[in-house]
Amino acid sequence: MGIKLYNTLKRKKEDFKPMEPGKVKMYVCGPTVYNYIHIGNARPAVVFDMVRRYLQYRGYEVQYVSNFTDVDDKIIKAAEEMGEDVMTLAERFIKAYYEDTGRLGVKKADAHPRVTDTMPEIIAFIERLVEKGFAYEAGGDVYFRTRKFKGYGKLSHQSIDDLQLGTRIEVGDKKEDPLDFVLWKGAKPGEIYWSSPWGDGRPGWHIECSAMVKKYLGETIDIHAGGQDLSFPHHENEIAQSEALNEKQMANYWLHNGYINIDNEKMSKSLGNFILVHDIIKKFEPEVVRFFIVNAHYRSPINFSDDQLNSAKSGLERMKTTYNNLNHRLKETADLGEDTKKWKEDIDQYHQRFIDDMDDDFNSANAVATMFDLIKLGNVYLREQHTNKEVLEYFLRQLDNMSYVLGIDLKEDDALLDEDIDALIQERIDARKNRDFKRADEIRDSLKEKNIILEDTPQGTRWKRV
Repeated sequence: MGIKLYNTLKRKKEDFKPMEPGKVKMYVCGPTVYNYIHIGNARPAVVFDMVRRYLQYRGYEVQYVSNFTDVDDKIIKAAEEMGEDVMTLAERFIKAYYEDTGRLGVKKADAHPRVTDTMPEIIAFIERLVEKGFAYEAGGDVYFRTRKFKGYGKLSHQSIDDLQLGTRIEVGDKKEDPLDFVLWKGAKPGEIYWSSPWGDGRPGWHIECSAMVKKYLGETIDIHAGGQDLSFPHHENEIAQSEALNEKQMANYWLHNGYINIDNEKMSKSLGNFILVHDIIKKFEPEVVRFFIVNAHYRSPINFSDDQLNSAKSGLERMKTTYNNLNHRLKETADLGEDTKKWKEDIDQYHQRFIDDMDDDFNSANAVATMFDLIKLGNVYLREQHTNKEVLEYFLRQLDNMSYVLGIDLKEDDALLDEDIDALIQERIDARKNRDFKRADEIRDSLKEKNIILEDTPQGTRWKRV
């Protein structure tokens, strides 16, 4: 059947047909690095990492690029407030980005270009737009002639006349037309700058991605992705710049993830509900945050709250419990003594359902539900005391495939070895002898959380995995 995805450009689902069979060129807009990333930044990082994983799982070779905006007004202002050099501040928060997204299971892109490393390409891009008459210099700034690009508004599905109604030229504005947007900004006194044919300055925000896409992926790519808030004007302006220069379609498919609300209110600094990932993962395990994000369709708005995260935590724990119980059964009692055909056919049905879910515009919400159904089947297998090695391995293999795509890990990194359990039991016995019942109870509860049940018998304490 193949993958279908919702193309913002066409406002409908389309069959995914990459330009080159078996290969995908994908660009995702990254953060402006003036602070730790917030949960809104984390969502595109996670969901498009999941999209990349799924494309790879389906056999595609994915060339994945995601940028850093490491110089802009926000960064300059933050550096001034903190008494820090612009480049030092940007470097610090790029490092923090890698740390936070890495803990969320986001794999690094094949390239993470920075504005400051792409300056020659950005300047050359603007020069060519000026030569072609799509851009002009005015008082040290360079602007794009929006009205000259005939396709402007095709991504956001707005007419240029409607856009004009909401604009006006301010006193002293150097633009020919209120719809024109800046490509190069002349430097103010004391600001960081680069030399250009139009004087010292730095790029406007929109031009950087156009230059980076062309440099790292070419004039036309398969997928361009980012948050819904970038659709207009950022992505609209990217299209205008790139297609005016290259005279080719910039991207064949545009993907945008939905917004995140905080306790049913739109996240914003003005409301004071601006939540940083750096703080969230101090309270919740990073994999719980990721599971919360993928447990919703990427285009749907999602509501972030402690209740939602606790629900995600419970669901992930249920999955882990079954996965690790299947694994323990495999290690401890697996044999080859039963008919495997029916069980493997049932497992295959769930695996195919998972593929169908993800083929349908990367519907991870349905894919997670399918995974839970496979978990339920695994619990039935365990409850009925089956022990076939081939079936147990098949369960685990398909759960591994699904969890890889979603970017979660069901294996218990801190799974206790038998000798570790025996040592804890002995510590508990000693604690009880010393009437340290609090410690004894802590050990019992800790083992119970790891699905190890203790039984105190006249012959001593016994344990078993459940």
